[in-house]
Amino acid sequence: MDHDRGSAVLDDVTLARTRLRFLTAEAVEPGQVREAILASWWRSREFQVPADRIDLPYSGDQDLDTPLIRGAQPVLERLGDQLEGQPISMILTDQSGVVLTQRTGDHDLHRHLQSVELAPGFSYGERFVGTNGIGTALADGRPTQVFGHEHYAENLENLACAGVPIQHPISGKTIGAVDLTCWRKDAGGLLVALARSTAEQIRQALLTHSTMRELVLFQTYLQACRRTTGIVIAFNDDVVMMNDAARQLLDPADQSLVLGHAKQALAAARRATDTVVLSSGGKVRMYCRRVAGERTGEIAGGVLSVQLVDTDDGGAGVVLPAVPMFLPGVAGSAPTWSRSCHAVDRSFTSGEWLVLAGEPGGGKHTLAQGVHRRRNPAGRLHTLDAAEAGPGWAADVRHELLDDPVDTLVIRHADRLGDEDVRALVAVLRQVPRPDGPWVALTLTPEAESSPRLAELLAFFPRTVGVPSLRRHVEDLAELVPLFLSKLSHGGQVTCSPEAMHLLMRASWPGNTAQLHEVLREITQRRRTGTIRPTDLPAEYHTIARRPLNRFEAVERDAIVRSLEDAGGNKARAAQLLGISRATIYRKIHEYGIVTPVH
Repeated sequence: MDHDRGSAVLDDVTLARTRLRFLTAEAVEPGQVREAILASWWRSREFQVPADRIDLPYSGDQDLDTPLIRGAQPVLERLGDQLEGQPISMILTDQSGVVLTQRTGDHDLHRHLQSVELAPGFSYGERFVGTNGIGTALADGRPTQVFGHEHYAENLENLACAGVPIQHPISGKTIGAVDLTCWRKDAGGLLVALARSTAEQIRQALLTHSTMRELVLFQTYLQACRRTTGIVIAFNDDVVMMNDAARQLLDPADQSLVLGHAKQALAAARRATDTVVLSSGGKVRMYCRRVAGERTGEIAGGVLSVQLVDTDDGGAGVVLPAVPMFLPGVAGSAPTWSRSCHAVDRSFTSGEWLVLAGEPGGGKHTLAQGVHRRRNPAGRLHTLDAAEAGPGWAADVRHELLDDPVDTLVIRHADRLGDEDVRALVAVLRQVPRPDGPWVALTLTPEAESSPRLAELLAFFPRTVGVPSLRRHVEDLAELVPLFLSKLSHGGQVTCSPEAMHLLMRASWPGNTAQLHEVLREITQRRRTGTIRPTDLPAEYHTIARRPLNRFEAVERDAIVRSLEDAGGNKARAAQLLGISRATIYRKIHEYGIVTPVH
């Protein structure tokens, strides 16, 4: 056996042991498994996927006469001819992971895939079979390779697979995935590269099969997006395209509502303007127009731009959501945030100590508090901030956990502890009775999990829950902003206009929810009642940051933002107010990523 092969076997054995530790709820040491795989394992556990068997839903009535299959078939046939006789399987799935076609050049491999139900009609979505090339690629939205023991289900451990999502060339929507699967022993580094190439060939084939009608609609949609920073939606009977503003500011129910109104309006007229009342009670102004096709009389579809408008009854702001909070005092219902909330809740009910890992200001402490209030509202919750650890740190820890034990202890910023304080904390944790003692949670940054000096401490915490940064669940601003304003203005005397909310949702929020709270605190100090308008926001929230600005550039940006507000969004008038040319202000707006106000 050569040296490289021996290393591979050793790594394989290590990975197998790591997977077993994870499945038996033991701590997984940093660096023993890839981060993307570990995240998928956690999702698989949350989905309650069985690790010891394959039990998949079956759908036997798939439509095999679809653009995806028609575009993919010649690509997969060519690849199959090249791989004839090789132990590689080529698999095409729909966007949910249901296998549409499977072609395998090796009889033994084909028989094994049939035994694990990797066959047409069965769903290999992550929620059904756990970590695998198909489901994990679709869940993460990117090319994914899964080798051997990285699979969650033990029946798949002798396989290697590489899955790549397939995006529609016009709408950009994920419509399926291509997966290459082989025996684990035969896997090589080029497997995912070949899968990428195959997915791209299928995408190009779909572009070739796309009708001129779709291309004309797509071109018009792009032109509309370049003219505005607001909501843009394009549609016909087969395709719906929408920009980020539409996805962030309109929930799925309101998207359907707006589309329904647009279709009715364009059926009666070439252009239409209408005001639509959303399910949330807000209003939007909708501007629709038909898009003519290439041939005379042909209609390619419709394009609409949508502006959020104030309500007539004075309730111009975004109000506190009526949906009950899962955790008391914790706002947010986006999938990424909700998964973290439910994971922490399950840890609390099982008495399992855990680590909350995330960027500073992301809400780790708030999440732990919310779980405690939900599960043990009468119990005592105390917090120790390791960033403030001093000479009495060891005594404080002992008091909270042993001398006068609380019900819940949250230790914030554990990564800031000095070596001596870490040892003191470890000594106390060894004495805490389990499982009847306090529930303990640590908060730290994701990078700190791999710190060798914290390894002994983290061994007491068998689970880590990742708390997403605000930019990963920015749609939750619709709940966070009203909640913060209600607290800061003592009962909802200040609300946020849809236009201001639009600008807040475009920000990158490097300081997360803590930064959002600080921005709103400063605004409410100036505005005690009424509605927050775009002019109330700091100038940097009128821009889409492309790079850090120096002091002079920041002053220049702020001056341009204020001049545009004074000029009602008229760039030529703003240039006059500043004493610069129209060409200069256009260039500066682009350079600083300034979002011009809509009036």
